Amino acid sequence: MKKQEKVDIKKLLKTALEPSKIARKLHPFYRGKIEIVPKCRVKSFDDFSIWYSPGVAAVCTDIYKKPELVYKYTNKWNSVAVVSDGTRVLGLGDIGPEAGMPVMEGKALLYKYLGGVDAYPICLGTKDEKEIIQTVKILQPSFGGVNLEDIGHPKCFSILNTLREECRIPVWHDDQQGTALVTLAGLINALKVVGKKIEKVKIAMIGAGAANICISKLLNLYGANPANIILVDSHGIINKDRNDLIANSEKWLSARNTNINNVHGGIKEAIENADAVIALSTPGPGVIKKDWIKTMAKSSIVFACANPVPEIWPWEAKEAGAAVVATGRSDFPNQVNNSLGFPGVFRGVLDVMASTITDNMCITAAIELASCIPDNRIKPSKILPTMDNWEIFPKIAAAIGVKAISEKVANRKISYDKIFDNAKIMIRRSRAITETMMKKSYIKSAKDKI
Repeated sequence: MKKQEKVDIKKLLKTALEPSKIARKLHPFYRGKIEIVPKCRVKSFDDFSIWYSPGVAAVCTDIYKKPELVYKYTNKWNSVAVVSDGTRVLGLGDIGPEAGMPVMEGKALLYKYLGGVDAYPICLGTKDEKEIIQTVKILQPSFGGVNLEDIGHPKCFSILNTLREECRIPVWHDDQQGTALVTLAGLINALKVVGKKIEKVKIAMIGAGAANICISKLLNLYGANPANIILVDSHGIINKDRNDLIANSEKWLSARNTNINNVHGGIKEAIENADAVIALSTPGPGVIKKDWIKTMAKSSIVFACANPVPEIWPWEAKEAGAAVVATGRSDFPNQVNNSLGFPGVFRGVLDVMASTITDNMCITAAIELASCIPDNRIKPSKILPTMDNWEIFPKIAAAIGVKAISEKVANRKISYDKIFDNAKIMIRRSRAITETMMKKSYIKSAKDKI
């Protein structure tokens, strides 16, 4: 058994390193992953008198008289800015805005291919919280929404909170809301597998960064008992006696709103008798010990979502008694991946011209994502769909769009069916464009580069 495990680990590590090896070859070959192409017809050079000067002046005048026409006359209605300062890129930390560009381009690619949304990477040459806030605010005329990405904490909390309050367009932090949405969806279905209720379970949350703090808030809103949620940071369990947390407003708020029984200790103590572990902390393995999983409640759930290596290997968690195990990786069952959420979310909010993305909208999207697997098909190794199930994105778009209308944050009222149909058209169009360009070799094959 031990020999087999060693072989598996070797193979796993080789597989894990392969994408990085190929990425280093393909990125310089394509020199970027996205580009701007026309969406209007250009039959002759005479058409530029319509698309540019002098014809465009009439359109500008109309928008000046009625500013909301910008959504009808330009691509603002389908545009998202992916904004980062490069201070918390993936698991690499503060590597700067230039080094963050490949990630933001990748995000833009996912937006287009999965959601039919035109997204633009905007990496900022500042780490100053006020400057980031001001920059996003002055970008509003050009975009229908903003995706904050890979911004270090604790400033990511205040940046998001301020922009949600002060912007006219929806601002979303995918490391907070996106991760929370998909994690909640996974937990909803995992609880169905083990036959437990959210309001009854004890949840140990390993890591107290942007993701887990936002997840804990969403869990509370969905019905989890805050007394049964225990967060752990690098210094131990978050509790009311931790005076070191006072300077960090979000963690201090968590200390007052969770762990009502004021449990002390570390990861081991937090996990004991827990029904579920949600870990987004330091890459492993070994951050969470196999013996600790053995102390969990019967039919336990383990989400070990650190990348590139989970806090505990999935097979170790299973051997220790966990009934459902999820990670952040695609090469294991049950990948908890933000790409399941944000393309559909922004497809929906853009189509109804929403002014914000509320927490209730996130919960609605999570419920819709969870429902994409019928109850009779949910199993320990299948609690979430994968991104190749493209139908999930129109469903999320329609659900969140309708919720935005009911929450009175939408400027356009349309039916579920219309949002759903439009999302299908946009997503199919995006994929068809990519496929056509590949067939015509406008996107060149890189076969000989791999």
